[in-house]
Amino acid sequence: MRFRYAMVCSSNQNRSMEAHALLKRQGLDVASYGTGSHVKLPGPSLREPNVYDFGTPYKQMFDELRRKDPELYKRNGILQMLKRNLSVKLAPQRWQDNAGDGVFDVVMTFEEKVFDSVLEDLNNREQSLMKTILVMNLEVKDNHEEAAIGGRLALELCQEIEGNETWEDSIDDIVAGFEKQHRRKLVYSISFY
Repeated sequence: MRFRYAMVCSSNQNRSMEAHALLKRQGLDVASYGTGSHVKLPGPSLREPNVYDFGTPYKQMFDELRRKDPELYKRNGILQMLKRNLSVKLAPQRWQDNAGDGVFDVVMTFEEKVFDSVLEDLNNREQSLMKTILVMNLEVKDNHEEAAIGGRLALELCQEIEGNETWEDSIDDIVAGFEKQHRRKLVYSISFY
């Protein structure tokens, strides 16, 4: 594969991990991250989320939630999601702390505020390599059904980019074709490492 991809959502749990799992199965070089200050998972009520630090293993979250209320977390899909996640990587990672992971060619976000956070972080970094990075946002609601659709669309988009000699020359055509075919708006920006 020619390009390196990063999938980014708020908590590195649902949308970014669904896309990460799909791209990884297709043999693409992919990593995933969150941009929030903590990892948040639904709890018994909106006022009682389960909050974890980035780096807390998915297995630990799975075991803890299974002990707390196995029926609730099975019914709302959280246990199945965590099981998928722990088959992909050890723990959620924070985008802002990823400098040691190397550079990416394409970053796909799934929410406008995450897109803004990624761009802000890239703009605050020292840009010594002057290597271009494509940052794209595909708005996807944070639920299991939408994450599955968003993951497939992200895979299709990345395969389209992978199939082009230079994405820099064809990104406008790729975006226009994608928007026309899927009736979903894409926002993108070009930044630098």
